[in-house]
Amino acid sequence: MASYSVEFKRSALKELAALPSKKDRQRLVARIRSLADDPRPPGSEKLTDQERYRLRQGRYRILYEIDGGRCVVIVVKIADRKDVYRRK
Repeated sequence: MASYSVEFKRSALKELAALPSKKDRQRLVARIRSLADDPRPPGSEKLTDQERYRLRQGRYRILYEIDGGRCVVIVVKIADRKDVYRRK
């Protein structure tokens, strides 16, 4: 399997930087980096009404899209599980 590159939406980077705990940020970054090797790891689930996937890391969720043609994983949103699916 080809290695994927990981890209972030600007809003996802802001959400990551705004997390209160440095330890949580480090865990999330490690989990996101692992998506480059396997964009559909065990525990990831496809969202039903969108072409997005979700991955759990502690109490946070990482929402991402996979562009198979370009071999890119695009991180769309990072948020607490109680807020991640709410529309603004």
